[in-house]
Amino acid sequence: MKVVVVREFDPNKDRLGVEDVERRCEVGPSGKLCLFTDLLGDPICRVRNSPAFLMLVAEIDEEIVGMIRGCIKIVTCGKKLSRNGKNNNSTNKHLPVYTKVAYILGLRVSPSHRRMGIGLKLVTRIEEWFRESGAEYSYIATENDNYASVKLFTDKCGYSKFRTPSILVNPVFAHRLGVSSRITVIRVGASDAEALYRRKFSTTEFFPRDIDSVLNNKLTLGTFLAVPRGTYSSESWPGSDLFLSNPPESWAVLSVWNCKDVFKLEVRGASRVQRTLARTTRIVDRVFPWLRIPSVPEVFRPFGLHFMYGLGGEGPRAVKMVKALCGYAHNLAKERGCGVVATEVSSGEPLKLGIPHWKKLSCAEDLWCIKRLGEDYSDGSVGDWTKSPPGLSIFVDPREF
Repeated sequence: MKVVVVREFDPNKDRLGVEDVERRCEVGPSGKLCLFTDLLGDPICRVRNSPAFLMLVAEIDEEIVGMIRGCIKIVTCGKKLSRNGKNNNSTNKHLPVYTKVAYILGLRVSPSHRRMGIGLKLVTRIEEWFRESGAEYSYIATENDNYASVKLFTDKCGYSKFRTPSILVNPVFAHRLGVSSRITVIRVGASDAEALYRRKFSTTEFFPRDIDSVLNNKLTLGTFLAVPRGTYSSESWPGSDLFLSNPPESWAVLSVWNCKDVFKLEVRGASRVQRTLARTTRIVDRVFPWLRIPSVPEVFRPFGLHFMYGLGGEGPRAVKMVKALCGYAHNLAKERGCGVVATEVSSGEPLKLGIPHWKKLSCAEDLWCIKRLGEDYSDGSVGDWTKSPPGLSIFVDPREF
């Protein structure tokens, strides 16, 4: 029986072997459209920006036959009440409860070496690193219809189905999208964005405690705030403290992450007719931009995407504010040559109605599975997170999308 060796990825000698396995794993079904990923020569690009990360490879006779990536961070897993104030004037305030959580992504096993227990061995080894690093939970995200992956994690690795967020994707057209003249979009600085997120969204599930690292990362292109016209302008923006002390009736916020510099995507398997129709829509859109034809972008060649994260807002017009921000983000993606704009939100997210997307490009139900790694917890007020009900919103970290 051949011996499977699992060890840490060595970028100096393993890159070509890893890329070969990635190519062999991304063979789509004949006659169907398939999405392929180009990691731009950096196999650890999807975890590199996390606070702690590790990539392992499995090899047989010095041939790489599988790999797995993992990262660790501290996130919100719930909230608790804290009583503030003096005497009888105390007030109740919700505070976040944090936990150290690990995330598994990029598990690959060469098609010629499957059903040999290699996937299970890789998961077991990276979970050892998670435990040694003090992670209390481990979770994975996969397609709901990826039965092999779901079966491996739920049947053999002890994970349970946890959350089912929606991935919403909108194409970037050849024309710009209009933003309502009744709404003003303001770009806020990273420090203001951090204060806004910590004050308003830190109790949202999976909110990263190091949100400052995310916002200050070079891949974050900016944080954008939508307010009613006449409330503020870029010149009269008072800062997040004054804004939060007296916010307008309705507002919304989101940040944009530049995935284009991390990886590129490509749709393969399209027929000549499909390609011709898509190209025709782009030509017409460019020649007659005032018609605002919803053209199909050039997705049959490698293309980049922008990811919208930290989406939130308040008030009766918050959905319209979100729609304006998505239009603004679309135009930013167009300027930077992206093919699509994407986001991921909880299936019950109230602001989901304001996010433009094409159903054919989107995943109505992603699947997150979770596992409890230890018995001791940093805060007992949540109990076993794996058994907690989902909230209305979820914070999807762009570093792991």
